[in-house]
Amino acid sequence: MKLKLLVVELWGMGDLALATPFLRATAGQFELTLLAKPLAQELQPRLWPGVEVMPFAFPWTAFRGKYNLTRWPWRDLASLARQLRARRFDIAVSARWDPRDHFLLGLTGAGRRVGFPRLGSGLFLSERLLLPSPGAHRYENWRVLGRHLGIELPAIGRLTAPKRKPDTILIHSGAAQPARVWPLERFQALAAQLRQNHCTVQIVCDPAQRDWWISRGEDVRVPANISELMARIDGAGLFVGNDSGPGHLAAIMGVPTFTLFGNQFPGLFAPLHPEAEWIEGGPCPYKPCYDSCRFAQPECLLSIGASDAWVKLKPFVEKHVGKVQPPP
Repeated sequence: MKLKLLVVELWGMGDLALATPFLRATAGQFELTLLAKPLAQELQPRLWPGVEVMPFAFPWTAFRGKYNLTRWPWRDLASLARQLRARRFDIAVSARWDPRDHFLLGLTGAGRRVGFPRLGSGLFLSERLLLPSPGAHRYENWRVLGRHLGIELPAIGRLTAPKRKPDTILIHSGAAQPARVWPLERFQALAAQLRQNHCTVQIVCDPAQRDWWISRGEDVRVPANISELMARIDGAGLFVGNDSGPGHLAAIMGVPTFTLFGNQFPGLFAPLHPEAEWIEGGPCPYKPCYDSCRFAQPECLLSIGASDAWVKLKPFVEKHVGKVQPPP
């Protein structure tokens, strides 16, 4: 009989994409349950078949008002705690250096509670792991965790992906937070440059960006849900976009990605595709600052001009599409 394993990953689409190699590898050896945001239910059939998703939106994962305790769903949280304990998991794990995760692991009552302790949170863990080096990619946490469970995940440089025919270059101009959104007019300039070089381009955006693209005459697509987003990614050979969930999803679905990085370091959060490439914004003493910015606008990201991005994007496209030449 397989041991019952609970994996805790409470955050967004990109975080779930980074967890995917671990989830796939452990699903065959454990009876695996993933405690995650409800969006994981849409990802599950495609990314982790055989994994049970236990959906819950934890209040501290909201972007705003996360510690307004009067608005927390206390009854639902108490009910979840009872459900977790009733499931009698053999092992409960988290790859995050986060005491909130470790408190949840403690609530499960699992005999083995595995994680990376911080600020005394080792009290909730039965097995405490050492973090990878400070400059290691976030995926390395999952590798350490996998190795502890007897599963060897490939290094980033050894990840594999099927070859795709890049008929369409998908440009996704959205991101969950404004600090990660490169200016739309610069995405438009890249699209124009690609089309001048005989490339087929499809623009996909967030709902709030739709009117801007339509006013510029663009046949833009706005996915209504994650399933529609995955369908768009399936039709693409290359992906260009911000440092955001859709890029990570495209990479784990096998599409080479080109990412515009601002307030994050690519070495820590680059999409998990062996041919992923990127351009990095200007320096800032507060990097990585995740989803907040101390300034009126994200100068690190805005320092990337459209011409700067094209210089880096052109060889990426040529590598996958062939020689890019402007029309005569």
